Amino acid sequence: MKTILSWSSGKDSAWSLHELRSDPAVEVVSLLTTINATSDRVAMHGVRRSILEVQAAAAGLPLHVVPLPWPCSNADYERLMGDYVRAQVADGIEAMAFGDLFLEDIRRYREAKLQGSGLTPLFPLWGKPTRALAETMIDGGLITYVTTVDPAKLDASFAGRCFDRAFLEDLPANVDPCGENGEFHTCVADGPMFDCALSIAVGDVAMRDGFVFTDLQLLQPDQSGRDHANTR
Repeated sequence: MKTILSWSSGKDSAWSLHELRSDPAVEVVSLLTTINATSDRVAMHGVRRSILEVQAAAAGLPLHVVPLPWPCSNADYERLMGDYVRAQVADGIEAMAFGDLFLEDIRRYREAKLQGSGLTPLFPLWGKPTRALAETMIDGGLITYVTTVDPAKLDASFAGRCFDRAFLEDLPANVDPCGENGEFHTCVADGPMFDCALSIAVGDVAMRDGFVFTDLQLLQPDQSGRDHANTR
């Protein structure tokens, strides 16, 4: 099936790409990201469009960006996504994949909205135990930074940290190891789904709209001694 992957810039969508590429029944042909049109960043993740573009290049896939107004009503979101889906079906796309792990209401929503559209929803990570999945990602070479923290669920000091074994050990027991309940969001800099690693600098941390955001930036050649994406 020719498949679009919903791409947030984070670990779950990146690992979904890795899993899907091992499935001979699926061909991932592009990545889809919705962005805040005002800030030109991924909503909730706060990741710059420039990073998205380099991620897509490293994955060897075209990036489709759907800008969303800010604020964005549910009606506006569904209209814009509906337009996108219809265009993709007309181009021969057969499925859309998502990195959801266990939230039943979100899965039901996606399935309901795609029902009758011509796209089959796929959930390659669904039901995997999240501690084991997090460890598999880390052991598999995923390099990921925490871009957003919900301070009502996790201490702000976790913002900007690398998603590694030490991070997992430091998480409170009530926090999902993959942040599936919205405790934190991430941005991937390297992994087996990429042909090359991104040179990323962890910048300022700021509170906006009740969340703690870390500003990640691509390093320029004169800062890192190499290009934006470093061939492994």
